[in-house]
Amino acid sequence: MGSISILDKIKEADMVLVGLGEEFDGAALPGQDAGYGKGCGLLDEAGLSWLIPAWNEFYVRKSGEGSCGRALKKLSALLEGKNYFIVSVSTNSEIAGFDRTVMPCGSILRKQCGEGCAGVLEEVTDRDREWMEACFMELAESGAVCAEGGLGVCPVCGAPLVLNHVYAEHYNEAGYQEQWELYKKWLQGTLNRRLLVLELGVGMRFPSVIRWPFEKAAYFNRKAYFYRVNDKLYQLTKELAGKGCGIAQNAIDWLAQL
Repeated sequence: MGSISILDKIKEADMVLVGLGEEFDGAALPGQDAGYGKGCGLLDEAGLSWLIPAWNEFYVRKSGEGSCGRALKKLSALLEGKNYFIVSVSTNSEIAGFDRTVMPCGSILRKQCGEGCAGVLEEVTDRDREWMEACFMELAESGAVCAEGGLGVCPVCGAPLVLNHVYAEHYNEAGYQEQWELYKKWLQGTLNRRLLVLELGVGMRFPSVIRWPFEKAAYFNRKAYFYRVNDKLYQLTKELAGKGCGIAQNAIDWLAQL
């Protein structure tokens, strides 16, 4: 289905539900780079795998590749003036800039107790960002993994603080719960409204967050239309026959062409 039809669907919709997947983590380009992969391995070996989402974003900036950022700007323009909600399983911090967004997998914008102390959840500071930047510069240039500093320590148990996302060993989910409640209320209001569902670059890592609930939302709404854009997992279920379209394309590239 051509881009004009898609743009018309967005324009006609009363509400737009958007799912952003792993393609928006930004690791696709650096994933082809040996230095990026080596860095991931070294961080994992050092017990710092919770830094990998931040390493992804650092390496994308280092490479000068801005396709993901441009795609998100295009999405922002498409959603301007619309009643929308975005659910993201990507940890890309740029996604947090949208007004109505929930990121159940977390991001690199908050930090938590490494042991999961329930009441410990803080914003990442400029000092934290400077430490991570210095860490990654050294990792990229010499392969050395940072041994000093860090994001601070937990005021409750003294354990090191780590980034608040699903790849942390003891993920603190409190960081997204308030937005999740807002999303559930918003979703209840989509029934019998002209709902456009855009599932972009979503794989099978967390299907219970986007893929299955989005299919259910489209199935039970007679006025819904569903677009699933993924270079491999683009197929729709038979229950959505006639109510949607699967597009076999990278979602970032697809957005750029609209």
